[in-house]
Amino acid sequence: MPVKTILIVDDSPTERHVLSELLTRSGYRVSNAENGEEGVEKARKEKPDLILMDVVMPGLNGYQATRTLTRDETTKHIPIIVCTSKGQETDRIWGLRQGALDYIVKPINAADLLSKIAAL
Repeated sequence: MPVKTILIVDDSPTERHVLSELLTRSGYRVSNAENGEEGVEKARKEKPDLILMDVVMPGLNGYQATRTLTRDETTKHIPIIVCTSKGQETDRIWGLRQGALDYIVKPINAADLLSKIAAL
């Protein structure tokens, strides 16, 4: 099933804006969440086709939110791509172990992101 709707979970207004613009111009419907708690709530309510998850956020961080969503019967089918500034190999491995499908380090390369989404 092709991706049509994407939920961006990031506490940075700038990152949300840049990703929203890129994805909207590319034909996707986008919604945003400012933190992990809001991301989990919106994912359960909206059932997006894909979630782009930041890691470093106040409250519920991206690893915790990813783990929550991938273990929830109502959201475990939604692919999650972690998009974060945490670029260590151990960070990437930990993100994937939480259930993320992929892991991208910021600054995000637009062409790489769009090709990963198109491949889903």
